[in-house]
Amino acid sequence: MSSGTIKKIAGPLVIATGMRDANMFDVVRVSDQRLIGEIIEMHGDEASIQVYEETSGLKPGAPVESTGAPMSVELGPGLISSIYDGIQRPLDDIMKVTGSNNLQRGVEVAALKRDIKWHFTATAQVGDKVTGGDVIGTVEETEVVTQKIMVPPGITGTIKSITAGDYTVTETVAVVSGDDGKEYPLTLLQKWPVRKGRPYKEKLSMDTPLITGQRVIDTLFPIAKGGVAAVPGPFGSGKTVVQHQLAKWADADIVVYIGCGERGNEMTDVLNEFPELKDPKTGKSLMQRTVLIANTSDMPVAAREASIYTGITIAEYFRDMGYSVALMADSTSRWAEALREMSGRLEEMPGEEGYPAYLGSRLAQFYERAGRVKTLCSEDREGALSVIGAVSPAGGDISEPVTQATLRVVKVFWRLDSALAYKRHFPAINWLESYSLYQESLGGWLDNKTGGTWMGLRGRMMRLLSEESSLQEMVQLVGMDALSAPDRLKMEAARSIREDYLHQDAFHEVDTFTSLKKQNMMMQMIMNFYDEAGRALEQGASIDKLVDMPVRERIGRFKYTPEAELEGVYKDINDELTAQVDKIIKEKEDF
Repeated sequence: MSSGTIKKIAGPLVIATGMRDANMFDVVRVSDQRLIGEIIEMHGDEASIQVYEETSGLKPGAPVESTGAPMSVELGPGLISSIYDGIQRPLDDIMKVTGSNNLQRGVEVAALKRDIKWHFTATAQVGDKVTGGDVIGTVEETEVVTQKIMVPPGITGTIKSITAGDYTVTETVAVVSGDDGKEYPLTLLQKWPVRKGRPYKEKLSMDTPLITGQRVIDTLFPIAKGGVAAVPGPFGSGKTVVQHQLAKWADADIVVYIGCGERGNEMTDVLNEFPELKDPKTGKSLMQRTVLIANTSDMPVAAREASIYTGITIAEYFRDMGYSVALMADSTSRWAEALREMSGRLEEMPGEEGYPAYLGSRLAQFYERAGRVKTLCSEDREGALSVIGAVSPAGGDISEPVTQATLRVVKVFWRLDSALAYKRHFPAINWLESYSLYQESLGGWLDNKTGGTWMGLRGRMMRLLSEESSLQEMVQLVGMDALSAPDRLKMEAARSIREDYLHQDAFHEVDTFTSLKKQNMMMQMIMNFYDEAGRALEQGASIDKLVDMPVRERIGRFKYTPEAELEGVYKDINDELTAQVDKIIKEKEDF
C-alpha cells in the first residue's frame, strides 16, 4: 500500500505527493478522518484524487493512504430493497452508526450486512466441473427474488467441498480446486470494480419488447429488452414521473433506480411510494425487486460521477443470473455536470460548453454496458439489461452537448415537450419528434401477440397524427369550418388518438398501466370510429352528427375499464358505434 501527504485542496479535488507506488483508479483514504477518494490522474509521484465526501477542514500535510484496489461494489444477498449512496454505502446503516439523518464524513460501513445469515441451498455437488458464471447454489433473498450464487469470473476447476446451510456473506460455502492448482474458497459475496463491465459470452440481437404499460411508449416508440433509451426534457415536463412509471410497471425482474443529482424530495417520493406499491406480477411490494441508489443534489458532487457506475455494475450482476434488469438513471445531465466540475478542477482543456472532451466516450461506455447477452457460464443462459437515462437540458435545449452525445448512442428517443406538459397532456412525449430504432425488429413479436394487427394499426395512427399536424397549420389560418368533411374526420380521429389514447393518467389505479391486449383494443376502437364514420361520409352523412355521436364518450372512457371487463365492454362499444353510424346514414336517406 502506498501512502503520501496532501499538497493541495480544491473542493472535492485533492492533490497528494509521495504516491509513486499507487495506481490509476485506486481507492484512497484521505486524512485522519479516512475520507473515501479515488485517484483520477497521476503525474510522477503526484496523484489527483477525487474525494467522495465533503473536504472542508482538510489541511496540506495530512496523510493519504492507498488501499491498492480500484473502486468496487459488493455483490451478493442483501442488495435487493437496499438504498445506497453513490459509492454503495447503505444509508440505513450510516444513520444507525451516526444517529443522524445527515451523512457524516469518514463513516466506514460494509455495503452488505455482515450479521445477517442467509440460507444457502446447494445446486452443485462435490466433483462437478465449474467455470466462471456457473451457479453453485441459491439464496431466497426476498419473496420475489432468488439470488443465484455464481462462481466468480476467471475461476475454472472442480468443486472440492460444498455445504448447504445458513451463512453470512463472508463465510465460505464451497471450495473450488482450480485447474491452476490453487484452491478458491467461495462465499456468498463477490467484489467487482465499477468501471469495468462484467464479462459475458456474446451479445444477442434484441427482438423482445420491454413492455411498460405506457401506451405512447409501447405503441409508438417501444424499447427492446436490453435496449437503451433517452428521455430528454425541460424542467416540469415529467421526466421523473416517466422514470417512476417505468420503474413501477416495466416488464423487468429487477429494477435498479439511480437518483443522480436529483432533488432530495423526489427520492423521498420514491422511498415512500415503492414499498407501498404492489408489483402487478407478484402482488408483493415493489421494493422486493428494487435496488435504490440515492445521490441527491446536496450530496458531494464527486460521488455523483461514481453513482451510475455503481448502479450499472449491480444491474450487470443480476443480468448474469439470467434476469431481465431495467436500470433508470435520473439524470445523466447531473452526472455530466459532476464530470465537468472535476475536469475544470483538473485544469483540463474544456470542450463544448465547458464539458470535458471525453464526455461522449464516457456516455458511450456507460450505455454500451446495456444489452441482451448470453451469460458467462457452461450452461445456456440469457440475461438482459435495459438502460433508460433521463437528460435535463438547460432550458429544454436539446442541441446542448449532453443530449447530443446521448442521442449518438441510444436507439430510443422519447422527447418530452413543455408545450404538451403545459396543456396537462402526460406523458408529455412528443409523437412527431420522438423515435425508436427497435420498431422493425419488435414488430413481428408484437404482431404475433395481437393477431397480426398491431403494426398496421400503429402505422395508421402515426399517419393520422402526422396529417393532423399539417392540417393544423391550415386550421389556424382559415378555421376548422374551411376543411373538407374527410379532413375534419381526420382531425377528429387524431384528437381521439391524442386525448383518448396517448394521454395517460399515472395516478389513476386502472389507467396507470395498460396491457398489450387492451392497447390493441383501444387502437382498434379508434380506427373503427374513423372507418365507420368514413363509410357514412361516403354515403352523404353529416360530419357534425358523426363527430357528436354519444358513443365517442364511451370510446374515450374505455381506458378506465378494468382488465376483467374488457371483452364485454369492447363488444358493446363496437356494436353501439355501428348502430349509431347506421342510424345517421338512415336519417340521411330518409331525409
